[in-house]
Amino acid sequence: MSMLILGIESSCDETAAALVENGGMVHSSVVASQVPIHATYGGVVPELASREHIRIIIPVIDEALRQAGITLDQVDAVAVTQGPGLVGSLLIGLSVAKSIALVKHIPLTAVNHLEGHVMAALLEPPRPDFPFVALVVSGGHTNLYLVEDFLTMKLLGQTRDDAAGEAFDKVAGFMGLGYPGGVVIDRIAPLGDPQSVSFTRAMLDPDSLDFSFSGLKTAVVNYVRNNSIPSDPESPKVYNLAASFQEAVVDVLTAKLVRAARKHNTRRMVIAGGVAANRRLRQKLGQAAGENDMVLFAPPVELCTDNAVMIAALGYHRLKAGLVESFDVDAYSRVPSPQVRAHIDKTRLSA
Repeated sequence: MSMLILGIESSCDETAAALVENGGMVHSSVVASQVPIHATYGGVVPELASREHIRIIIPVIDEALRQAGITLDQVDAVAVTQGPGLVGSLLIGLSVAKSIALVKHIPLTAVNHLEGHVMAALLEPPRPDFPFVALVVSGGHTNLYLVEDFLTMKLLGQTRDDAAGEAFDKVAGFMGLGYPGGVVIDRIAPLGDPQSVSFTRAMLDPDSLDFSFSGLKTAVVNYVRNNSIPSDPESPKVYNLAASFQEAVVDVLTAKLVRAARKHNTRRMVIAGGVAANRRLRQKLGQAAGENDMVLFAPPVELCTDNAVMIAALGYHRLKAGLVESFDVDAYSRVPSPQVRAHIDKTRLSA
């Protein structure tokens, strides 16, 4: 039986809605970015993000419906991001999703944002078979998972301090390159020499699947202060520094993902999240996959950043498993422990 799901995403600074049928057929996808609003401040301002979600979320949903050529009466269920993210932003999407589900008498399911990113790599062929290891790397998270099926994603490692995307933004901000930093560094790094500055790669202990980028960020700051790097985004010195910093981040991400695949005896690796759009990361992971007899799967660039397609797609599999929310479901800023999440899902299934 066909199931048409309205997906809603509002975890940070993108307001998104999408109509997806049976977890894979995309009828529409609309994303409203807030980058111009937050660029002045060099990062996302939670209060401003919440206000913009309030202003734009209904027009975004209306546009998604218009592009799909359907009405709300034809929607079978609603899937919405529950967390992690900015609580104020999440609550807006969650409140609208509850309202639609309540008024239209259709099921509601709540989706983990990070697991949604993994789902983005399963939307278009070629698709990895289960199990596989997945690296979700974004402005707020750098996590490694063992993915056993659509609803079973076990955390293997995570950042102990700054996320990779956060490090990109902070380094770019310190160098006066603008916001969002990852986009700027991805653009100018190919113009520089990635071997020009030798930064330490923080690998932690030999078996660790955790990450740490705070030290690298500090090393860049100290290098700028000690070597008279101009605040000119067109300077060759800036190009070289950006390339060297990016290479250090990419080396660690690549090594950890390959290490996770070996440790869990799989040849299949997935990269997802906003930083998965980085060209050097895709290139280096592709090379590493070939050298280690592995296969890399990555979403299309437009599905790497926050979107509602991935939320609707994962929502389909949750609804098939009977994971329907009550209307007292709440947002969370951080991912609950596996034990807590298992208890919550068990409670839903028995309700």
